[in-house]
Amino acid sequence: NPAAPFTTSTLQQEASRKLGFNTQRTMRVAQKLYEGIELPGEGNVGLISYMRTDSVTLADTAVAEIRDLIAERYGSNNVPDAPRTFKNKSKNAQEAHEAIRPTSLDLPPEAVSKYLKDPQRKLYKLIWDRFVASQMTPAVFDQTGVEIEAKADGHSYGLRASGSVLKVPGWRAVYGATAE
Repeated sequence: NPAAPFTTSTLQQEASRKLGFNTQRTMRVAQKLYEGIELPGEGNVGLISYMRTDSVTLADTAVAEIRDLIAERYGSNNVPDAPRTFKNKSKNAQEAHEAIRPTSLDLPPEAVSKYLKDPQRKLYKLIWDRFVASQMTPAVFDQTGVEIEAKADGHSYGLRASGSVLKVPGWRAVYGATAE
């Protein structure tokens, strides 16, 4: 199953893991994406929702829009029957804001990348991809395991091998593997 959209903490962790950003850099770049980027003909446009949040919930309108975009770009077979909802694992979570997500699906990374600096481009794509993937179908794998027991000279030896093959990419078509 896909991971939830980003909270502040998960954004910092993934930006460190995937982009090599430290916490301060992640928050500085996210702040700029939130405050806005100058886009020709549109002025200053905030590209992401508020980035200081513990919430994993999304606005119903955002979920409906992203489900439509997934069907259009990746096929309706990649849209689950019902929208995905996520629960926060922390009892002390501050959930005044929704999860971190793009503010407009009319501004995909490829449309705005030429107006962003490299760190902004990378972080915006990470946020975009996680948001899209969070509302997609699960990835499906075929798994195989083999256990072998061998005996020699009065000793017993056990060997185990396992593997998996991706059959249906689902959310991985957008976001790939995660550490979560």
